[in-house]
Amino acid sequence: MHAHLGDRLIVESPATGVVRRDGEIVGLHHDDGTPPYDVRWSDTGDVTLVFPGPDAHLHHLGAEREAPDAPVTGDAAATGAADTEAVDGGPGDIGRRLAAARRRKGLGLEETARRARMSPAYLDYLETHPSDPGFGTLVRLADALGTTLLELQGGGRERPPGQGRALLHPRLRDLGERECRALLSTHGVGRISLATPHGPAVFPVNYEVADGEIAFRTAPDAAPAAAAGSEVAFEVDHVDEAMSRGWSVLAVGRARAVTEPGEARRLDERAHTEPWAGDRRTLWVVIAVDRLTGRRITPAEGA
Repeated sequence: MHAHLGDRLIVESPATGVVRRDGEIVGLHHDDGTPPYDVRWSDTGDVTLVFPGPDAHLHHLGAEREAPDAPVTGDAAATGAADTEAVDGGPGDIGRRLAAARRRKGLGLEETARRARMSPAYLDYLETHPSDPGFGTLVRLADALGTTLLELQGGGRERPPGQGRALLHPRLRDLGERECRALLSTHGVGRISLATPHGPAVFPVNYEVADGEIAFRTAPDAAPAAAAGSEVAFEVDHVDEAMSRGWSVLAVGRARAVTEPGEARRLDERAHTEPWAGDRRTLWVVIAVDRLTGRRITPAEGA
């Protein structure tokens, strides 16, 4: 193992490859770059003297991938430090949640790292590699991103939203049509409510907004296809669990099936995503919006 100043020392599980710790080499004790090293750990900022073990490898400064060093001999071999090639397995679950939370907040990598008191390089590593950061690191990141430790760990992913504590002084206000359309945006997942032979029903669908109308794809024999030819309600919402606030938008209008091939083709071309439910969902249903209302919950001014 031969390091240079600025290289990163990565300590990971030899069985799973999950990163347990990561730090920048800030001091060398031998001219040839062999161990030990002074390492500033990204999760704490502390500098410690490190004799790397077999679960550690180097990520050299400015290199995306490094081949393993030559076999280590002499004093360095006595430390048991055999360098291995860094394998980029893509981001892990925590990395994906971190990146998604950062995008929702509209924060850059450097600003998020500054708020969480860590190096941007370490945050980038967490977002792009399988990793298992410590409790303190996750707490600081949750605070910086306005979310919760449980959310970053994925512990609440199967729970319905809205189980957090209500605001002490909430303010519920109606939204104008312009703001409703902005929140409805151009695509996402919403819920369509319609009457069925078995009574009222609500179905989640991937939707698009095209020329002011709401459009979604379904199978001709699927339950949402029954919306065609009737008045329906369509709802989208967002709940910020960490901040106990959120909004909802409700659209009401008459639905129709798209039967003209050219219109269906244009909708296919404009679609941002495929239906999450999969299979062949070739029938487009379009809702011409007659009424559009919405509400938002925020803290009362001065609260």
